[in-house]
Amino acid sequence: QGIEKLNEKYRTSISDIFFLFHRPRRFNPHDQIWMGYERKRGKLAELNSFLRGGSRECFSLIVGNTNALEKVKYIITLDTDTQLPRDAARQLIGAMAHPLNRPQYDDHRQRVCAGYGILQPRVAVSLPGANRSQYARMWGSDAGIDPYTRVISDVYQDLFEEGSFIGKGIYEIDAFERALRGRFPENRILSHDLIEGCYARAGLLSDVQLYEDYPSRYSADVSRRHRWIRGDWQLLRWLLPMVPSPNASFQTNPLSMLSRWKIFDNLRRSLSPLALTLLLLFGWTVLPAPWLWTLAVLGITLLPSLVSTTLDHFQKPVDVLFHRHIFAAFRETGRSLGQIIFTLLCLPYEAYFSIDAVIRTIWRMLAGKKRLLEWNPSGDSDSTSRKGFTGVCRTMWVSPAIAVVTTSHLVFSRPETLAIALPVLSLWFISPVIAWWISEPLKPRQVRLSPDQIKFLRKISRKTWGFFETFVTLEENWLPPDNFQEHPLAKIAHRTSPTNMGLALLANLSAWDFGYISAGQLTDRTANAFRTMKVM
Repeated sequence: QGIEKLNEKYRTSISDIFFLFHRPRRFNPHDQIWMGYERKRGKLAELNSFLRGGSRECFSLIVGNTNALEKVKYIITLDTDTQLPRDAARQLIGAMAHPLNRPQYDDHRQRVCAGYGILQPRVAVSLPGANRSQYARMWGSDAGIDPYTRVISDVYQDLFEEGSFIGKGIYEIDAFERALRGRFPENRILSHDLIEGCYARAGLLSDVQLYEDYPSRYSADVSRRHRWIRGDWQLLRWLLPMVPSPNASFQTNPLSMLSRWKIFDNLRRSLSPLALTLLLLFGWTVLPAPWLWTLAVLGITLLPSLVSTTLDHFQKPVDVLFHRHIFAAFRETGRSLGQIIFTLLCLPYEAYFSIDAVIRTIWRMLAGKKRLLEWNPSGDSDSTSRKGFTGVCRTMWVSPAIAVVTTSHLVFSRPETLAIALPVLSLWFISPVIAWWISEPLKPRQVRLSPDQIKFLRKISRKTWGFFETFVTLEENWLPPDNFQEHPLAKIAHRTSPTNMGLALLANLSAWDFGYISAGQLTDRTANAFRTMKVM
């Protein structure tokens, strides 16, 4: 009923513009559960098939007149928590329709080799999402709506003119279907975004930006990354010359070397915490020169952020004041140092859950053959993760355990190394406490103004109202002029704008709130403004 009401309210032609497609749960014999066919990958595949004349049976409920959808050329796919700003859809479609970006499918290579079948916009953290906890604030990058003071670069796009698809973007239906239809076996692909971008060729659209929430709790972020690692390792076979096909056989791998490197790089990244943890432990307990191995790990974690923040200090945007740039650069440096310390703090636990995801995936692919599509939405992970202090300690027990065992070993076998390892081991021991504290919701700060501050703000508000009181008059048809020039000659700009008119109406209401005008004056000024707007 809600979809039908929307179509009635916003109807501009015979065709509907709002639709609902609901898929039924089907019994999966591999996992012995009821689920949507192939999760999100199956959702997109069935929608694409339907839009190109396929059967309606894949949907248990369709609301809206779908006749006009046969002409649809592009699909914008978003997650539940993704926000699509105004005009972003128009910009995405315009970029896809550009002649240089139109996808060109190569029948011999069996993939899109020129242009782009998918365009991936930038994804930033929303303002509410970055302010839910210290953890979200630390890892949520620069929240906000101003992308123009930050240079965005991607190595893959800059060097190879090809980006990576992360599941939020726009794709051309025909090119997408031609590149991916009948490519993958069932019950095998969990992280479909990357592999789809490799077949259909994805590009990064850095001047279009979407917004999404960042996990407010470390445990929820870990659950999400655990799922990502499992999905990445399920693509391990796509590094080889032959890959699985839907009919239980193998076919030649059509992916380029760049695409295979992207898959390999994700696998390498998932093993980095384990490698760094083992390097520290072996450096302290077995290898000579333990200080060297400790400095090596610190350098590996510190140098990338240090180089990046140092360059930020010297790369001032032209339209940003110097003191504001320095303030922002030092703030970014502090945030980067916090990330480095927290990464080192949770290193053993990061290694633990990463290798857990790798081993689970390899076992399920080789022996179990089940639960390869195991998946929980990010929102569910945040709501069901262990939130209390006891729950966090039970989850992250491995970090304090490694710290205690390593300290005990060094006390008896290599006491001279204890001074080098103890600072890091101390961080590992208290990591559950820090992870719990940094994930706690932020409490709104209560602002208490002094009498002098209140007096100052009252003066500013009265002076601001003085502009509207003086210039929004009958001579100006009760609309605010664009500006008043004081020097060198007093002059009124006899023009206005929708922004100015809206601000004047808000000023009327604020003046009544502060007691500058009576209710009768508020009614008269507002009615006069509306009468003028009506005849414009």
